[in-house]
Amino acid sequence: MPSFTRSGLRLYYEQWGARADPPVLLIHGLSCQIIHWPPRLIEFLAASGQRVIALDNRDMGLSSTLDTAVPSVTEIVANLADLSAHPPAYSLNDMAADAVALLDHLGQSGAHIVGLSMGGMIAQILAIEHPQRCFSLTSIMSSTNNPDLPPATPEAAAAFLADRPKDRAQAIAQYQRGWQTVGGPHYDSTTEGLARFSEQAVDRGFSTAGFARQLLAIRHAPDRRKALAQVQAPALVIHGGADPLVNLAAGEDTAKALPNAKLKVFDKMGHDLPEPLVPAIAQAIIDHVKQSAGRR
Repeated sequence: MPSFTRSGLRLYYEQWGARADPPVLLIHGLSCQIIHWPPRLIEFLAASGQRVIALDNRDMGLSSTLDTAVPSVTEIVANLADLSAHPPAYSLNDMAADAVALLDHLGQSGAHIVGLSMGGMIAQILAIEHPQRCFSLTSIMSSTNNPDLPPATPEAAAAFLADRPKDRAQAIAQYQRGWQTVGGPHYDSTTEGLARFSEQAVDRGFSTAGFARQLLAIRHAPDRRKALAQVQAPALVIHGGADPLVNLAAGEDTAKALPNAKLKVFDKMGHDLPEPLVPAIAQAIIDHVKQSAGRR
């Protein structure tokens, strides 16, 4: 099993493509695992001449879970306005350092960094704190943590930010409902989006406590706009026009904060990676990576 140890945590990763090809590091979102990257997305990237690297974030999947006490997701959501109510076990900066440690483990000077949702936040921090390691940045359906941005719709927040039942069948059903809701009205996530990986995710390594600790890391992250204004790496911001969890305004705000960014909006995409859009999403990343490589 490909893994390495950092600060007492085992971090699991996988790779595709030729080792000599330019590296593209994929960092996924809240509660997500490597399996939530659609296989066709990885195939397109690797076939275009990229070495694709992905990791299970700490506290999820085949990576180590912490044993620190954590409140339920319901309790965290109920106290979102009070940062002092639930201190985080770690920060998004720690998770960005995990990604840098993976590059160190693989002997890579840097990579084209692609992050989705929480992973986009982690990718932004990597670009801020480790600019020499970030050849280019792609931030997908993510945010700057600007407190003035529109919140998630009540339906999306209630469906996705919920405690998972202990019963396996109920946990799978809840996971599917969450993705189906945040995926928006235009695609069926259970057949075309990330909801179709729910059973595999629950069986492979979903951690309810890890979900809560990752959520706290997001909640305690500061506004990054001023720091992002100093990022010189070429940036691509991808967002869905029908995202009920992270409003399109967050993508627009991210692109505005980054000095070398371009914004690509998929009007019918929600907070999901629907299969019909995967080729276009992959091509946008490929074009960005290849253009950025020419500027290094």
